[in-house]
Amino acid sequence: MDTLSRATDASLDTLALPAHAAQVAELFREHNRALIAFLRCRLNSMSDAQELAQDAYLRLLTLEHPERIDSLRAYLFRIATNLAVDRLRMRKVRNDMPIEQPSEDLHSSPIPERHVWAAEQLRDMRDALRELPAKTSQAFVMHVIEGWDFNVVAHAMRLSERMVRYHVSNALAHCRARVDQLEMP
Repeated sequence: MDTLSRATDASLDTLALPAHAAQVAELFREHNRALIAFLRCRLNSMSDAQELAQDAYLRLLTLEHPERIDSLRAYLFRIATNLAVDRLRMRKVRNDMPIEQPSEDLHSSPIPERHVWAAEQLRDMRDALRELPAKTSQAFVMHVIEGWDFNVVAHAMRLSERMVRYHVSNALAHCRARVDQLEMP
């Protein structure tokens, strides 16, 4: 067996962690849009945001001890934040793309189209959440929107962590179905 094959096999063995890979895949499905939007706001570049998001997932996949991390979602966003800071520093040093603050605060005074689109999304999300049972909606809001860990939500709602995961996944599936339904011509 040649050296390249052994190196490839060794790297595949480190990635062959089915439980961890499944968790990262779930993170990708649930949070990739939010991660890219987060990075795009920081970097002011869609291509850089997509590239750094991919790097963040790769770093998460190749962790040596993923079981030591309490919240993979929080860790993913921390990795992405650090990568964005590095990218901004590199831009400043290279002077390729000077770091410029937008002339307007994108969160307080968005352009009219963005404002209308965001308002429609918010309305659609509220409508979708109203269609759900109260516990499912509450678990979703606490975990996804407010960013609480599953165990904290479970304690607050007096449910098992497994039940909270069940409620959140049902809410995500419902919201995803609603978005798909609205996007169909």
